Amino acid sequence: MPSTPLASVLFVCVHNAGRSQMAAGFLRHLAGDRVEVRSAGSLPGDQVNPAAVEAMREVGVDIAGARPKVLTTEAVQASDYVITMGCGDACPVFPGKKYLDWALDDPAGRGIEAVRPIRDEIRTRVEALIAEIDG
Repeated sequence: MPSTPLASVLFVCVHNAGRSQMAAGFLRHLAGDRVEVRSAGSLPGDQVNPAAVEAMREVGVDIAGARPKVLTTEAVQASDYVITMGCGDACPVFPGKKYLDWALDDPAGRGIEAVRPIRDEIRTRVEALIAEIDG
């Protein structure tokens, strides 16, 4: 294991309650200490979406203790990768960062059956991101 992370990744969505929390949970779970993980929202919610928590629990990833956080300029500046998920132009852009926009359905207000395919798509994208970082 390297003593310093290979990369720092920031996941951003509007409420930091569903997509970005699931992505951060998968990246922490799959990459461990190799990658520094952050998540934030342009308008953070009060809590992580319970359906997202349950969907992640089904695949062995615990995000129950996560809390939505506000997006800050400092978080973007401290990240190598900035992955947006429907936050539009709210995310500041800085040179030297790799920006990716993941078009994913918003799990807000949806039941577990609707959240599972979103979760699975996020896992696929996180696995590809890890492969890119490791490469």
